[in-house]
Amino acid sequence: MARSPSATSPSPEPKKPAYHHGDLRRALLDATVQLIEEQGLEAVSVREVARRTGVSPGAPFRHFPSRTALLTAVAEVAQERLVQAVEASLRNEDQVDPLLKFRAIGRGFLRWAFANPTHFQVISSRAVIEYERPSLRERNDGLRGTMHALLTQAAATGGLRPGEVSRHVLAGRALVYGLARMHIDGQFPSWGVDGANALDESIAILDQFIASISA
Repeated sequence: MARSPSATSPSPEPKKPAYHHGDLRRALLDATVQLIEEQGLEAVSVREVARRTGVSPGAPFRHFPSRTALLTAVAEVAQERLVQAVEASLRNEDQVDPLLKFRAIGRGFLRWAFANPTHFQVISSRAVIEYERPSLRERNDGLRGTMHALLTQAAATGGLRPGEVSRHVLAGRALVYGLARMHIDGQFPSWGVDGANALDESIAILDQFIASISA
């Protein structure tokens, strides 16, 4: 019987992909997201991401000196996309009512988080990222500032129920954040909400909140 090639000689090592300048960083980030999707956030290590990308264990450290740095970079990409989604939702809101614009922010947030659960998981897991990094903090503060400005305008025009604007902003943020986190953690079925309807139900809950603070 003829022997297979693998029986006569070891299989050649897979050829390492050739990366142009800047491509390796993106490949490492993509591999990290894929790893989280497959095995969870706790499975991420720089060494495993290097293995999946097809580079030496030390290669990623030129871009990311630690696991925290790697996950923070994923969070930066995710947050930039989240802000873009929220801004697009605001542009699509053709009403001038500041409360409706506030609602548009929440809807954009929910739609993006539900469509990108892995990226949102990284953003919302502050223990594993360097959240005080300026790029992350500035985007978060910018979004919060827009929310505060809209509700301040609503209060000034008599469209908001009495109460501190800051508390309404915090309540709105907590609501959409909590709903998105419930989706990631798979909690909706235990509350009688089918996963396929979770986004629509979350938006309905957001609308109910907006109605509750509207004068």
